Amino acid sequence: MPQDTDLDAVIRQRIRGLRLARGWSLDNLAARCFLSPSTLSRIETGHRRIALDQLVPIARALDTTLDDLVASREEDDVLIRPEPQHRPGVTSWLLSRDRAAAGVTVAKMRFSGALSDEPQVHPGREWFTVLAGRARLELGGRVVDVGPGQAAEFSTMVPHRISAAPGSGELEVLSIFDRDGERAHLHD
Repeated sequence: MPQDTDLDAVIRQRIRGLRLARGWSLDNLAARCFLSPSTLSRIETGHRRIALDQLVPIARALDTTLDDLVASREEDDVLIRPEPQHRPGVTSWLLSRDRAAAGVTVAKMRFSGALSDEPQVHPGREWFTVLAGRARLELGGRVVDVGPGQAAEFSTMVPHRISAAPGSGELEVLSIFDRDGERAHLHD
């Protein structure tokens, strides 16, 4: 029984936290999920049992899933222990779990050359920030120099290639890829 009580408390905290994160009052959320403000207040404070027929409209109103509201608080190991993956010119470390939130993958990449011989084109968007060195981003017909602390975001439908800028030594970047970018840049 303590597990049920703990899960109830987590669900209540999630509902209240999501409501407050959106800047909504109880009245605002109540109007969106067709429950009374007093019912929502009693749900959040633990003075009313949570019923499935209440959770579904609450989840919809909060733009989350029922699974996210009721998922166990206990998570897998939160520490990610990245293993380097080596390819000619680049070493990468995956810093997110498979199919991370919103379908994005986070990777640290170290370039000693160019990721590819020719600029690539694929669906999606890509984002990176330079951690060390200087990046040479070939994007369409132009070359963009990206220095430490700077970031670049672009459509990957434009022919693109990233490499260490001449004379800058190794380049380290933190990249965020959508699924298409992950397939194109992190897998052979």
